[in-house]
Amino acid sequence: MPNLHRQEKLGELIAAELSELLRTRVKDPRVGFASITRVEVSVDLRHAKVHVSVIGSPEERTATMKGLKNATGFLRHELATRLVLRYMPEIVFKLDTSIEEGARILELIHKVELEDQQLSKDVHANETQ
Repeated sequence: MPNLHRQEKLGELIAAELSELLRTRVKDPRVGFASITRVEVSVDLRHAKVHVSVIGSPEERTATMKGLKNATGFLRHELATRLVLRYMPEIVFKLDTSIEEGARILELIHKVELEDQQLSKDVHANETQ
């Protein structure tokens, strides 16, 4: 029977430690404004999918993901020294665009609200004439 609570707790712990490592130990200039949004750990605790949000242009995102891929061995080794686990999960980094998508949706909503306000003003102005 899989222990979902253990998977979640391990994912949170890995996310916190990786965030700290990215901030303090990774010196690769390609790894710019990257933040860990969540970590999904497999049922057997041997694989971890690390979702990363990157602020910047598409080229900067690509470069950051390449930098993270190159640093995977180092990060896994550092995690092994910080966490007491029988098996250190294999780490795979995935680009998380949910923050950018959310910002884009909010921008569209704001744009529609402004258009509605302008339409209301135009209709009101026509009624008073």
